[in-house]
Amino acid sequence: MNKQANLDQIMADIIQSDVCPNLAKTAKNLVFGDGNPNADIVFIGEAPGKQEDEQALPFVGASGKFLSEMLASINLRREQVYITNIVKYRPPNNRDPLPEEKEAFLPYLERQLDVIQPLLVVTLGRHSMNCFLPGLQISQVHGEPKRKAGRVYLPLFHPAAALYNGGMRQTLIDDFAKIPAILQLIRDSK
Repeated sequence: MNKQANLDQIMADIIQSDVCPNLAKTAKNLVFGDGNPNADIVFIGEAPGKQEDEQALPFVGASGKFLSEMLASINLRREQVYITNIVKYRPPNNRDPLPEEKEAFLPYLERQLDVIQPLLVVTLGRHSMNCFLPGLQISQVHGEPKRKAGRVYLPLFHPAAALYNGGMRQTLIDDFAKIPAILQLIRDSK
């Protein structure tokens, strides 16, 4: 089975297992992930928002537009990376995902990462970071790669933070600019 078929199976398993039925009831779509199943980089956000829920694609709203701009700044396109969220259904009124919702979806996210085998996992926001690097403060570790259990994680602020706080925008752009060098270091160490 190829990677895309494996990813499709994980998506089918989420639906069949009825993960977070309360969220599924209030959402329009399952927002599984989008991009290249052979990507070197996977970006992981928190949960879909209104636009994402309507289009069944991650990061297509204002945050997604900024993410696309930052990708372009390091000569990448969305089609070259893989983008997903921890929680695959939009929480009502865009509230933060609950701990039990993140916990319910985490095994499926781990399976996505196992299929894709990225060189680098970029967490977008504290919810995403805390799933993989618990106990760290994003304000202290953003832009610093962390190796854990055979994977390299790069915690970044969520693009939405830059939309609400102009000062954050440059921080995020600066952190994003480190990605090519981090990827090269990972490749060189293989």
